[in-house]
Amino acid sequence: MVGDPVTLGILTVSDRAHSGEYEDEGGPAILGFFEEAIASEWSHHYKIVPDDISEISDALIELTEQLGCDVVVTTGGTGPAERDVTPEATMQVCDRILPGFGEQMRAISLEFVPTAILSRQVGGTRGKSLIFNLPGRPKAIRETIDEIWKAVPYCVDLLGGPYIDMKDDVCNAFRPKNARRR
Repeated sequence: MVGDPVTLGILTVSDRAHSGEYEDEGGPAILGFFEEAIASEWSHHYKIVPDDISEISDALIELTEQLGCDVVVTTGGTGPAERDVTPEATMQVCDRILPGFGEQMRAISLEFVPTAILSRQVGGTRGKSLIFNLPGRPKAIRETIDEIWKAVPYCVDLLGGPYIDMKDDVCNAFRPKNARRR
């Protein structure tokens, strides 16, 4: 293995999962991807918060600043409903928005459902951390993260974070030749 240890954050945004009305399926879907795809040593922090802009923002700040997550992936709260405020919270805490994340996630989802145009997912940076929003359903999460993550390790490199080594048969992440360790 050539990778460095990496700390990952998973943030599920859901009133009902937070209240215990139903079991979160989005967070475990993201965790499953990490288990299958990441070759580097990794650890994670996992939180569930309600659809509340202040609680989402506070959780993103905690995950990046206090807990030192190099990447934070959210799930839920990205639609057009009044309570869907994950993108607003993400934009509020990010130093810079990376529009390509949202554009690509919607393009991927449009291959499967026409309602992908209703999604408002965003990605951005806070300090040396990358934050991006995924859909809420496990199937949509995997369709999206399997493609999006191909750009994540190099983005983390550019932010000055750890070198994330991937299992190429699951997720063949792209890095320019001069940025590869092996």
